[in-house]
Parts: sequence; structure tokens; C-alpha cells
Amino acid sequence: MKKEDLHGFVPAVVTPFNQAGDIMEDAFQDLVNWLIGQGATTICVSGDNGESWALSAAEKGRLTRLAVDTSAGRVPIITGCSAPTLKTSVDFALQAKENGASAVLSMPQTYVLKATRDELLTRFEALDKAIDMPIVAYNSPRRAGLDLSLDDIEAIMGVAPIIGIKESNRDYFHHTHMIKRFADKMAIMVGPCHYIMPGIALGAHGFIATGPEFLGADTANIASIAKQAPDAKMADIHYKLTVLYELLMGNSTWPASFKAALNLIGQPAGVPREPVHAATPQVIDNIKKTFDELGISY
Repeated sequence: MKKEDLHGFVPAVVTPFNQAGDIMEDAFQDLVNWLIGQGATTICVSGDNGESWALSAAEKGRLTRLAVDTSAGRVPIITGCSAPTLKTSVDFALQAKENGASAVLSMPQTYVLKATRDELLTRFEALDKAIDMPIVAYNSPRRAGLDLSLDDIEAIMGVAPIIGIKESNRDYFHHTHMIKRFADKMAIMVGPCHYIMPGIALGAHGFIATGPEFLGADTANIASIAKQAPDAKMADIHYKLTVLYELLMGNSTWPASFKAALNLIGQPAGVPREPVHAATPQVIDNIKKTFDELGISY
């Protein structure tokens, strides 16, 4: 997989669990098929939406294989391999590679509140040496505990085959300078929904985000619309993406509300795995109310 292959709508697919906590494989394959039909250009397995923290290495490998087989060459599959320790991250990544992933998605060492430049470079250099495959970096200060600076990112690109980055920093100064500095060197994929339209307009290549799935026929066209001159359609999509993101991030423990919303529109997302509880009836009512306001059918 090359940087040119990473663009447009790249959904992080949920992992559907039943009440016993088992993966519902048929439902997972249905979701992958649905997302490809929605215009996905790549599928991301075992990301935050996929409850990566609750999956074993073997489960990550199995989900990767199911996604690869379901895609049947239509789109590439990337698999999350983030973990606090290098060994665990490598174990995750090797399972992804053995089961057909085209690249892996990796944060720096997660849940470590500080890391020196040398520690960051050692992590990505060792990951590359162990797996020898393309890497999509992931900067998520809220989830990892670390915030990669632009200089950190450039240094990491010097020691590992970084083809792109999922950028979830909430500072638009950071986004602006990142796009200017790196847009010709790697695929910049916007994280938060409310940054998608302006980010792509400024030169980002696409998005790995939560919420676009619910926009029906518009989902596949978000990237192309964002590249056009601003108009009422762009403003409408930007508003809907913003409200969806606020809704899904602001209710329940992640990703319970996202799964509830998917179930509402007929997609078999199942329930979260322990320790996360399913969305309450009140949260589901809130989702329905917002869907009604946005014109989303369920």
C-alpha cells in the first residue's frame, strides 16, 4: 500500500459483540460490505471504533482475515496495532500482516504521558524492523496520552515507512501547519468530523472519522464536495458531521452510542464488550431525536 492509496472515506469499522462478548463474524462481514457500498476506499479494522483495547492479537488477526476476504480486493484493509509496549504492538501487527492487511495503524506507545524523541523513534523504528510493512501513524492525544508535534512526526517519517497519518489533534493551528508541511509527503487523514470539510479543502487527503456513515448517498461524495468552492451543500454536510460527532462522542462510554446508532439504521453493530455498557434507552432516544432533526432515516 502506498500513500496514494490512502484517501477519501476510510471508516473504522466496529467489532460487533453479542451479549456474551463473542464476536459476531457474520455481522462484522455485513458491516464491511455495507461500508464498501457506502463508498469506503479502505477499511480500518481494530481502531477505536473497533474496541481495539478489548481485542486479543488472535482476534485482531481473525477480524483482519474476515475483512480481507469480504473485501475480496475491492479496497485495502488496515489494522490497528497500538499498545503500550512494543512487544504487544508487534504481536498485533504480525497478526495483521499474516492475515492480509495492507498496512497497520499505530499510535506511539499508548497510555504513556511523556516520551522522549529517542523513545518515539525507537518505537517506530523497531516496529518497522519487526513487521516490514507500511505504517499509518495515529496522533490521538486524548487516547494515547501523547501529542506528536510536527517535528516528532517528521522525525518518525525518517525512520519508518509512514504512508499517512490519522490526525486527531483538536488544535486547528496544528492541522493547518501539518497540511502545509506534509501534504505532499504522506496522506493526511482527518480525525474529528468537524475538521473534515475544512481539512480537505486545505489539502488533507481524506478522513478516518466517526459519523460520515450516517449521511447516506452523501458519504461517498464528502471528499469531492470538500474540494469544491464553498456552497450550501458543503455547509450542510459540515453542520451534519459536526452535530453527529457531538452526539456520538457526548453520550455513553465510547463506542456504545455509535453502536446504538448503527443498530438504529439496521446495521448489526451488536453491543460493546466489557467493561463498556450498552447505550441506555435515554441515550437511544437522544440519538433518535438528533437523527430526526438531521433527516436521517432509521
